[in-house]
Amino acid sequence: MPDIVVIGSLNMDLAITTPKVPVMGETVLGSGFMTIPGGKGANQAVAAAKLGGKVSMVGCVGNDAFGNEVINNLKQNSVDTSNVKKLDGIPTGIAMIVVNEGNNFIIVDPGANYQLMPQMIDTVEELIKNSYIVVIQLEIPIETVERAIDIAKRNNVKVLLNPAPARKLDDSLLAKVDILTPNETESEIITGIPIKSVEDAKKAFVDFCNAVFQ
Repeated sequence: MPDIVVIGSLNMDLAITTPKVPVMGETVLGSGFMTIPGGKGANQAVAAAKLGGKVSMVGCVGNDAFGNEVINNLKQNSVDTSNVKKLDGIPTGIAMIVVNEGNNFIIVDPGANYQLMPQMIDTVEELIKNSYIVVIQLEIPIETVERAIDIAKRNNVKVLLNPAPARKLDDSLLAKVDILTPNETESEIITGIPIKSVEDAKKAFVDFCNAVFQ
């Protein structure tokens, strides 16, 4: 059984660099087009496996070329994909990334990621029960995130939540999380405190703990 269960998104990133961001109706020439297997969930799974973890991925892709490539990338990085579902009629999630002078402009179509329903998490409860930690993010339906966390806590399994993409979360959900990994933007959305310094981060942490664990 795996030590780490990652539940979340699997995307194909479509990236291109441009010297100029086009205005409406304009066509510009770009360069360096790449397709890169990604998605916050898949990235977490690969990173954990590269660090020596025994990892199983739970998620959904489309029954298409991008889905096959995403699954193959996981396998090549020693991630178990037996719980990645291939869905007919639904495309694999994609992120279209335009890079201009070091800045990114990104459009995401979640595709099959938003078909990862709570009922699917019920079917992998035994997998979760026998793991050490569940790793999850917010590129799947929030109801699925909640179900995964509830199942993990019912079975005394630790939960790591990367609260991205940033959104406001209920204190009752956050109270069940063992490890929370927000960046500055996500911290501000969760706590309401702009993070401009280390002191701001400390205040946000204290206020968060007082609100969630009082």
